[in-house]
Amino acid sequence: MPVLDAIVPAGGTLREDFRRVVGVEKKALIRFEDKPLVQRVLEALRASSVVGRVVVIGSGEVEKAIPAGMADAVLPEGASGPDNIDRAIRWYQQSLQEPDRVLIVTADLPFLTPEGIQSFVAKVPPEADIAAPLITKEAFEEAFPMSDALFVKLADGPVTLGCAYVVKAKTCVRCKPYIEEVFARRKSKIGMASLLGLRFVYRWLVGGLTVADIERKVGELLRCKAVAVPDSPPELAFDVDYPDDYAYALGVFEQKLAKPHP
Repeated sequence: MPVLDAIVPAGGTLREDFRRVVGVEKKALIRFEDKPLVQRVLEALRASSVVGRVVVIGSGEVEKAIPAGMADAVLPEGASGPDNIDRAIRWYQQSLQEPDRVLIVTADLPFLTPEGIQSFVAKVPPEADIAAPLITKEAFEEAFPMSDALFVKLADGPVTLGCAYVVKAKTCVRCKPYIEEVFARRKSKIGMASLLGLRFVYRWLVGGLTVADIERKVGELLRCKAVAVPDSPPELAFDVDYPDDYAYALGVFEQKLAKPHP
């Protein structure tokens, strides 16, 4: 199994209503079991057999929350999500050991485990330029019953993508202009429709798209080989984007603490 250098984007400022609930401004600093999310993610990465060096992109506040030795470097945030990834990849490229592929894992996955990371990386085909975990609604709801999650309805069935990616470093740098364009339009239905094309959007609306169709379209947009990795661990798709996600995760950890030890 390959050993990959990792990138952990740990930016992102919470909305005011969410800040009042969790008591912090940065999503990566939300605490579970008295540990910030970024630390939980780094511990899982460090315990994994498929991770080498780790670079975090985040604010000075995030850097202070990271225990010594957990990250090989903490870089300041850039202007956008793609810019943050680009900064980390260029840091690796300037090192004496430039990686072919890197593992990107977001800093808001409370249930991330070393085994989940290893399972995903092992399933990534070597020809993929960009690979993301694909999780079915059935698998996600079995792992996290009664949780509130969004799924895309496809001809293959409802699915969601996880928040981890294996990317070829040089491809990611080359594709940055296209990734920036997708990132800039991600919250605009009109913007995404114009980028994807009306025919593609129509097929999605009527439930006619397949996973293979989306792989091809993403590959066209980013000028690369894009792969959705089936049967990936559901924990890769449970991120803390909203207060409801936080409440659900907090409840899971509280139940864990309440169980009597054998």
